[in-house]
Amino acid sequence: MIPLAVAGIAYLLAIREFFSTPRFPRRVIVIGMALAALWHLPFLLTPPGSDDDIHRYLWDGRVQRLGYNPYIVVPSDPALAALHAPETRTLNHPDLPSPYPAGAELFFRAVTAIHESIFTLKITFVVCDFAIVLVLLDILRRGGQAAHWVLAYAWNPLLATEVAGSGHIDIVGVLLLLVSVAALGRRWRAVAAVAFGLAVAVKLLPIVLLPLYWRRVRIRDGALAAVVLGFLYVPFLNHGRILIGSLGTYLHSFRFNDPVFATLERVAAPQLVVGFAVLVGFLTAIWMRSKSEALSSDAFAWPMAASLLCAPVVYPWYLLWLLPFVRSASALPLIIWTVSIIPTYYVWHLRALGRPWIVPGWIMLLEYGCVAMASAIVGFRQFRQPAAPDP
Repeated sequence: MIPLAVAGIAYLLAIREFFSTPRFPRRVIVIGMALAALWHLPFLLTPPGSDDDIHRYLWDGRVQRLGYNPYIVVPSDPALAALHAPETRTLNHPDLPSPYPAGAELFFRAVTAIHESIFTLKITFVVCDFAIVLVLLDILRRGGQAAHWVLAYAWNPLLATEVAGSGHIDIVGVLLLLVSVAALGRRWRAVAAVAFGLAVAVKLLPIVLLPLYWRRVRIRDGALAAVVLGFLYVPFLNHGRILIGSLGTYLHSFRFNDPVFATLERVAAPQLVVGFAVLVGFLTAIWMRSKSEALSSDAFAWPMAASLLCAPVVYPWYLLWLLPFVRSASALPLIIWTVSIIPTYYVWHLRALGRPWIVPGWIMLLEYGCVAMASAIVGFRQFRQPAAPDP
């Protein structure tokens, strides 16, 4: 916790320099990227926790290659005991089938077909991380933005801990979403639509960005993306039905770091509150789409952040989706959030001591209080700015 806190503070100081300095020399960016790669190494070489999600990824890929449907089989089933590898025997929630969308499942199968190990999955995630850097550099160059903003992504402490360390599939979806954004900038509309559909097939969160693609891609491009998305589910059909595994259980029963959802759940059913979280993301995207015809990083960051704020589960690695898009002063509250969420790791320590799986109130107050203060400061400064004179 102490090194992560120091890293978070150092990261915010670096962000301050990025805002105050128009351009950095190229050698500074190169050295910065080398440092980012360097501090990925110890996390990459450290085994993840015994029940981290990556063990489920390995199981899902393994059972697919053995001819089983991960949306049906339950890891704790005694009849399937012989299917386990040593690394899958401690996976979390063994009494539930997989909740991951089809794109993620096929990714697990592809990687484990190359080599079935936790380390191979982690290496693949780190490769996706570095690919994001390359795509982000292209987006910054084409948009006329300073290249040093790539360090705002590469230096975030969540990358080392959640990609190189624990290994989370979210980074694959982030790469696909960023490819979609880059394709939009180049007016490669079919590529943009398909890449967006694949990102949704990895994790459902970016679905709230759909309004941003309105009139930026053609109807036939959207239809192509829908067809590709449908084909991904073909290998998992069961008597013609599309299965979702334990996704319903996840939305109904799983809770973590959810002050907004917990408050709303007192007066409405969980399904309605989940629908509300999605609606908030959609409405935010519609509002951002109406503000400008031009693409902006804020337009992609804020709808996902708004939906996450109302979600039943807000794990630290969920904020990986925001990292490539937070590089403006108005996104400062989201930058703060990627650091203020770090204290929630304390819950894993509490669980090891036999304490309940609950985020202490003081941690949520610190986390969301910092975000609220940053939002108030940004809002106040924007309010104080004089209006532009009429032409």
